[in-house]
Amino acid sequence: MEKARPLWANPLQFVFACISYAVGLGNVWRFPYLCQMYGGGSFLVPYIIMLIVEGMPLLYLELAVGQRMRQGSIGAFRTISPYLSGVGVASVMVSFFLSMYYNVINAWAFWYLFHSFQDPLPWSVCPLNGNRTGYNEECEKASSTQYFWYRKTLNISPSIQENGSVQWEPALCLLLAWLVVYLCILRGTESTGKVVYFTASLPYCVLIIYLVRGLTLHGATNGLMYMFTPKMEQLTNPKAWINAATQIFFSLGLGFGSLIAFASYNEPSSNCQKHAIIVSLINSSTSIFASIVTFSIYGFKATFNYENCLRKVSLLLTNTFDLEDGFLTASNLEEVKGYLASAYPSKYSEVFPHIKNCSLESELDTAVQGTGLAFIVYTEAIKNMEVSQLWSVLYFFMLLMLGIGSMLGNTAAILTPLTDSKIISSHLPKEAISGLVCLISCAIGMVFTTEAGNYWFDIFNDYAATLSLLLIVLVETIAVCYVYGLRRFESDLKAMTGRALSWYWKVMWAGVSPLLIVSLFVFYLSDYILAGTLKYQAWEASQGQLVTKDYPAYALAAIGLLVASSTMCIPLVALGIFVLRCLKRGDAAPVA
Repeated sequence: MEKARPLWANPLQFVFACISYAVGLGNVWRFPYLCQMYGGGSFLVPYIIMLIVEGMPLLYLELAVGQRMRQGSIGAFRTISPYLSGVGVASVMVSFFLSMYYNVINAWAFWYLFHSFQDPLPWSVCPLNGNRTGYNEECEKASSTQYFWYRKTLNISPSIQENGSVQWEPALCLLLAWLVVYLCILRGTESTGKVVYFTASLPYCVLIIYLVRGLTLHGATNGLMYMFTPKMEQLTNPKAWINAATQIFFSLGLGFGSLIAFASYNEPSSNCQKHAIIVSLINSSTSIFASIVTFSIYGFKATFNYENCLRKVSLLLTNTFDLEDGFLTASNLEEVKGYLASAYPSKYSEVFPHIKNCSLESELDTAVQGTGLAFIVYTEAIKNMEVSQLWSVLYFFMLLMLGIGSMLGNTAAILTPLTDSKIISSHLPKEAISGLVCLISCAIGMVFTTEAGNYWFDIFNDYAATLSLLLIVLVETIAVCYVYGLRRFESDLKAMTGRALSWYWKVMWAGVSPLLIVSLFVFYLSDYILAGTLKYQAWEASQGQLVTKDYPAYALAAIGLLVASSTMCIPLVALGIFVLRCLKRGDAAPVA
């Protein structure tokens, strides 16, 4: 059976597959946000510590399990104990949830990529209103980039209760995204192995180009100084440590079963310890590298907005008080405002509501993550660059490569256990199984292309994987160390690779990492409980901004079902196997 199992063409292909999977959108749009929120350069301290005590050990554990058991997540944990089959089922369930909504991001990236060839970029200016006498009211109240995202891309409804119809443009883009994924996974490792060379390496080429461009932008140094200036008081903030641990955990893609699936196609003698260290270090380095690029563009955007604000205020004051052109500067603006307020109080009070408070610091403090960073903040910066179409094409091409690379790992986590199953693989060829998984995921994913689709996207993004993954990885660690046995697993690894397991890995697996996962689990559980009624951000077109609303009862039920459907697999499958064994023993008992 081992000979019949497909293998990676070489170890480099496996490493590229892991990098392509682990280095994803979170490195570009989540890590910079955390740096911004938790002390800039000082956030690297908890981040690196969590990488050492949590990231590397758990990544090595998953790769070692896959390489030793030579099966997907379900088969691997069934080998450890039949009662643990539910761990693999839970992993497949979470990966299925993820694949349903994650590819929608690729659909949006395709949509923006296609629009990037227009001159001017469609999100650079507001459209005219129906009478063609002025600009669209919603766009004027928001911004051109927000309008293009919320109205043109999502055509978002005012609340989750108003589902609306499927938007055909995003729906076609989603079909295209799934077609691309299907072609990449069509022949298993044979096709995936070739694709990962591109999905893993091309984002770095784009990031390097963006770094060179970013550093030459006016105001880039303001963003970089903001990033690298450490705020040491944040080291005493527990949330900084919690978020560092969470970022490491989710960024490496632990618990989905993708790493176990990839490692199962390795040669048994492969040095998975070296691979785990390489992948985790490259993943973290990419996050820091992407942050340098992001903050140089942040600095440009913040400086552009700040100087634009200064120009508007200066023009307003110059025209109102007949000041000399060029008299007002950034250095004397506050002083002149104080003088005008005291010298001409009635005139100044009339114009005061129109005077904005211009602050570079507050512009830099505006923290955005996720789709808001990718499709609003970045596009706002791109539209102000020279040759903006080129930079837009490069940026959304990079997002696509990152997204498709992660999707290859997500689908591998689902397909490997299915193709390992003799019952399924004996009736259906690999291509048909892949096609069915893509078709079902695409069909359900159409929910996210409705007018309320973005609200459902946020539900899946926030709740489909968080608690479930923590529980899955906790049970995985306990299963290997205390059910299968750490000494037995150590001897297996030595027999496979010819290398003894160091004390560091054993201490992390048996004690430190599980305790850390329990701490994270308790934190998230208490955070959900203390938060009270769960809320979401809805787009209010009349105000041109997001407003906070309570989730309706059926959305709360959907959230509960999302969390329970994967986590409950672990105890339910164990209970089912126990009952079946009891029934078999009952049937086998001799009749008196």
